[in-house]
Amino acid sequence: MQINTETIEEMPIRLVIHGGAGLIKRDKLTPEREQAFMQVLTQSLNVGHAVLAAGGSSIDAVIAAIVEMEDSPLFNAGKGAVFSHEARNELDASIMDGAARMAGSVAGVTTIRNPIRAAHAVMTKSPHVMLIGQGAEAFAAEQGLAIVDSSYFFTRHRWNQLQKAVAKEYIALDHDIESDSLDPDPLSDDNEKHGTVGAVALDCYGNLAAGTSTGGLTNKRFGRVGDTPLIGAGTYADNRSVAVSATGTGEMFIRSAAAFNTAAQVRLQNKSIAEAADNTLAEIAAIGGDGGLIVLNTQGDYAMRFNTSGMYRGVISNDGTARVDVFPGGESPVSY
Repeated sequence: MQINTETIEEMPIRLVIHGGAGLIKRDKLTPEREQAFMQVLTQSLNVGHAVLAAGGSSIDAVIAAIVEMEDSPLFNAGKGAVFSHEARNELDASIMDGAARMAGSVAGVTTIRNPIRAAHAVMTKSPHVMLIGQGAEAFAAEQGLAIVDSSYFFTRHRWNQLQKAVAKEYIALDHDIESDSLDPDPLSDDNEKHGTVGAVALDCYGNLAAGTSTGGLTNKRFGRVGDTPLIGAGTYADNRSVAVSATGTGEMFIRSAAAFNTAAQVRLQNKSIAEAADNTLAEIAAIGGDGGLIVLNTQGDYAMRFNTSGMYRGVISNDGTARVDVFPGGESPVSY
């Protein structure tokens, strides 16, 4: 089959990313730290856009964009993953191809440098959709992916978050009260309550892809897994509708089948992507959750919706201008 390159050059390309949504307070986010976040988001967009602009696939663009954020200590994914109650970094990731609706994911891994690459390997090199724990790690090693000592994921910032969470828990136990009812520590970093990263992309061939990666929740226990590695909850892509990546309170996103719910509204009810995302977030809020969604269709239309005070996010398209933001009010062009 001969491809008309002139037609491809006219096709829209788009990459949309997020770096987590949550209680992000302007007065707690210093200009220096905000700039650091904006720089990594911009780098992520530029790396992913380079793949798309060169005629690469949406899958490869999603991986490139997410790897950039996984390698940064700023986000709750890869290098910057939070600690569990057992002082371990347990990472999850998933990816989905909108053309064939193939998908792959890993959960509870502790030695894979870039879980999104492992999720892709599961999708393309195995007959399965999800692998977990030591099995996923053994598979990743067989595929030649970068395996690191668990100490690679240590950051002082995340370690301090765990110590504060544990201390708060013990105070609650001593006083026989719910830990959530305690006044928040003014020094705690609620700005990064949800630091999950994700990307959705549209390539010049008209194909969608979505991916998501996370370290989960600080102080999580018992091998807890959230929505990120669950296809249809944290990640979904279908050329017939949209590509979606989610961030927020994972249990509620699972119970709402958030990513698939959003895509189904677009495909089966002809909802706009913004309306579909808002409907899904309203369902999540109704059962006590919050967070955000990035959504993209095959026309290049996109939405970045959240019901929290902020969401680290950005978008880049054919002209190569990266736009990033944290708080409501639109995305501004940047040149870091």
